[in-house]
Amino acid sequence: MNIILQEQIQNLGALGDKVSVKAGFARNFLIPKGFAVPATKANLENFEKRRAELEKKAAEKLKVAESRKAKIQALEKVIISCRAGDEGKLFGSIGTADIAAALVTGGCDLTKKEVQMPEGPLRNTGDFEVNLHLHPEVNTIILVSVVAE
Repeated sequence: MNIILQEQIQNLGALGDKVSVKAGFARNFLIPKGFAVPATKANLENFEKRRAELEKKAAEKLKVAESRKAKIQALEKVIISCRAGDEGKLFGSIGTADIAAALVTGGCDLTKKEVQMPEGPLRNTGDFEVNLHLHPEVNTIILVSVVAE
């Protein structure tokens, strides 16, 4: 199915790109969320009329993401305390929601889906680098220090 992207989507394309995706992905995810429209002649003309508006909106989102990145980098380190055993093994784990909550209490605007932990949750005390994906073009790393209570 051919679609026109209404905003930049990672690993798919940029604003205004005409791409071909599987029909289910377009019908069930991209079109209902407003990320894309079907690539018909009428939608192409409508998109060209709205292109400047959509580009301005995308630039504002990028600017907001850059300011959030600067605020997160100003923190330098996030300290999370958790119960732990004698060898530093945690009773439980530190996941994306815990890290997002710690950053929110530190004054940053962040959701748990923006925290990327490909190795899984943290299960030991120590310092860890965690990736934050704020925008398709804006990524940053925060140092998370897990300490025993």
